[in-house]
Amino acid sequence: MSILSTRGLSRNFAGLRAVHDVDFDLPKGQVRALIGPNGAGKTTFVSMLCGRIRQSSGSVSFDGQDIGRLPAHKRIRLGMAYTFQITSVFQRLSLHENVALAARRAGTDEGAVADALSRVGLADRTDQVAGDLSYGHQRLLEIAMGLAQAPKLLILDEPTQGLAESEVLAFNALVRALAGNTTVLLIEHNMDVVMAVADRITVLNFGEVLAEGTPEQVRANPDVQSAYLGTA
Repeated sequence: MSILSTRGLSRNFAGLRAVHDVDFDLPKGQVRALIGPNGAGKTTFVSMLCGRIRQSSGSVSFDGQDIGRLPAHKRIRLGMAYTFQITSVFQRLSLHENVALAARRAGTDEGAVADALSRVGLADRTDQVAGDLSYGHQRLLEIAMGLAQAPKLLILDEPTQGLAESEVLAFNALVRALAGNTTVLLIEHNMDVVMAVADRITVLNFGEVLAEGTPEQVRANPDVQSAYLGTA
């Protein structure tokens, strides 16, 4: 059963076709990677899923409910959490306060805060001011903020950007540990991460679905190699 589906999802900006007629199904418990060249429409597509921008046409369904007209905060209440390319932590608040606010926004128990910080390796920094963290650690804090919401669907946009190699490996392990219980949609340029954690991959190009399949199928696809992987 799909937790997230789109049909004919499209978005135009002043005549520019950013996303066009995308049909997409994400089964519960799956880790799905969304990849594609810069400008392929990935962030626009995810922004429509989250409610940050409204689609020009088409539909979005989440957990059996049409959410195409719901604002972002109501989608969060339904069990959708997301992080974006630009960190959105509260710089002057502590790590604990940042995660606690995220938990409160989603209506989850604040007891999840310590667990979320521990899972991303930041338990020993709980009282540190978020603005003092490195960029990579701010990315991890954002993931903790998402986890504290106990989401049905966790959407991560470029989560490994700025992470050290050891932190990337820990992130991979975290995502695989979530698989099955939490559905994950991962937008990621690091193909080593994609190949390590994804059950299936969807490739966008020029705002349309170019290919979809297992990591092995996508890696071997000549159209994907030509458009994105650069091996053809």
